[in-house]
Amino acid sequence: MNKFEVVLLFNPELTANSLNSELEHFKSNLESYSSKLISEENWGLRDLSYNINKFKKAFYRYLQIEAPGQIIKEINKDLNQSENIIRYLFIKVNNHQELPTKLSYEKKEV
Repeated sequence: MNKFEVVLLFNPELTANSLNSELEHFKSNLESYSSKLISEENWGLRDLSYNINKFKKAFYRYLQIEAPGQIIKEINKDLNQSENIIRYLFIKVNNHQELPTKLSYEKKEV
């Protein structure tokens, strides 16, 4: 199993319930691909560096997972199908970063 750190950017117009259901759907997909969620952080609603699909803000979620490397392509296909995920990034790491991350300490917008 490889270790990955994942950042998901969600549509800023989502309600709290919709955001949670999107996140739960992603987690269930991970489990279906025999991957394991190690931990997660909610980085909140933040400004984007540049507009993405006319959005200036996004809800950020940070996850640490363990997954077989070949599964990432399948997970990417699933993420591309979601209209509510505007960007995502998988980074393969040797060791997971210690939590909480620096971003979780910064002021979050509501």
